[in-house]
Amino acid sequence: MISVDLVMGWLAPAFKSKDGNCGMKHRDLGILDGPLLLFGGPYSNAQALEALVAEADAFGLGPEQMICTGDIVAYCGAPQRCVAQMRDLGCAVVAGNCEIQLGQGAQECGCGFEAGSACDLLSAGWYGFASQMLNRDDKAWMAALPDIISFVHQGARYAVIHGGVSDVARFIWPGTDAAVLEDEIALIGQAIGPVDHVIAGHCGIPFVAATSTGRWINAGVIGMPPHDGCQQTRYVLLEEGAVQIRRLTYDVEGAAQDMMQAGLPQGYRDGLHRGYWPSEDILPAELRRPSLASG
Repeated sequence: MISVDLVMGWLAPAFKSKDGNCGMKHRDLGILDGPLLLFGGPYSNAQALEALVAEADAFGLGPEQMICTGDIVAYCGAPQRCVAQMRDLGCAVVAGNCEIQLGQGAQECGCGFEAGSACDLLSAGWYGFASQMLNRDDKAWMAALPDIISFVHQGARYAVIHGGVSDVARFIWPGTDAAVLEDEIALIGQAIGPVDHVIAGHCGIPFVAATSTGRWINAGVIGMPPHDGCQQTRYVLLEEGAVQIRRLTYDVEGAAQDMMQAGLPQGYRDGLHRGYWPSEDILPAELRRPSLASG
């Protein structure tokens, strides 16, 4: 097991603030005891984001009861509209790797895909498009987003992160060893103090895992299906401490049309229709379709 002190030493340069001090940007939302809508990865899918806001309205939830785990822009065709929607909405957002990279003017998404994987090759198209479409003010807004959000719900303290604390683009999957989760929770504790539960995103697949401390809750993403053969995407409703992973139905054809008009690669457009990602090579074998699990 890697020591917490060693990992924080590695991380320090990556989390330097504008004044030169090392440390993660933390936003404390205080006590939020009512129902909360948790979601990740709008992924430049404006239609999915519109559908999510409609779901929140149907539940009677305002922006102060919604939290996003980051990656507002990614694979789909409406990055500017999605950022405008999110900024108008005004809900809490934690910085994903896409926000960090775009905010820094980086040349690539920093998604953590293995070099040469299909997702790595496809990312060049959508990231370049998103970078061109977003203005300087949008990117400055992204650069100012917090790395960690915290709040208290029903007496328990929650932290919201993107992928991991050791690496914002760390892939933590269903079935990831509990020791990995506990190492990440220890890093969160060093950064902002002890927490009971963690809400994360990035991997694109919603799940709840138990740790010795509490639950690791991945809220899933709304912009792309969770590789299950269905077009619906996912979000989480947290109510009285109970976690509900819910399906989101949206205008898939409209989102696909945006991608086609933007001239983006067909792979992710097919993913919206078929419910499977354009490549499974970044997935653990147990999450791939059976015919491809050994590939």
